[in-house]
Amino acid sequence: MKILIVEDDNHIREGLVEALSREGYTLIAAENGRVALERYQHEKPDFIILDIMMPELDGYSVCREIRRHDEQIPIVFLSAKDEEIDRVVGLELGADDYISKPFGMHEIRARIKTIARRCLRSAAAQPDAAFAFGDLTIYPNELCAQRQEQRLELSLREIKILECLYQHRNKVVTRDMLFDAAWGYDYVPNSRTLDQHISKLRKTIERDANNPQLIRTVHGAGYRYQTE
Repeated sequence: MKILIVEDDNHIREGLVEALSREGYTLIAAENGRVALERYQHEKPDFIILDIMMPELDGYSVCREIRRHDEQIPIVFLSAKDEEIDRVVGLELGADDYISKPFGMHEIRARIKTIARRCLRSAAAQPDAAFAFGDLTIYPNELCAQRQEQRLELSLREIKILECLYQHRNKVVTRDMLFDAAWGYDYVPNSRTLDQHISKLRKTIERDANNPQLIRTVHGAGYRYQTE
């Protein structure tokens, strides 16, 4: 999923790009409203995080212009303004949500994850994208897995890892293959990064993370999802 972040504060903008890229999203950054509209037209993002008070064009003007062409793309306003009237104006212009500064990254991630589910559902190429992974059913468009009545929340990057393992089931999936699938071809691999993600994923989906049966380590080679 491609996110356009529009924020004139360099520190906030770069912090959001860094934090959200770790979650598996593709990030596009713009420092003002005019650049934002250019990036929107050329990059075709899936949704937008939009500051209100900016040079060139403010966030309200950017939102109004985008809504003239696209009524579906989710837009989240990000602003130091916290007056009720500002929230009302933003929502009336077609924003989907409004986050006040200062904010925490956990809040941003949670809001984006909610929006991501909706975007993935509407953009899904096939209606039955779910797949079985051991005793789990993985729902990529919902960013979750289901084990009987238990719902397990997953990140976009975790979904990409599981999809890669599933597509190559019963075969060794190298570390480079997982990096390409979940981080992209231009990512510089870091062994520790992958280990940490696999460890976290196992804690979420394995019945016993200390004795994993779904994601098995193939020492010196990578990982494998074994079905036979």
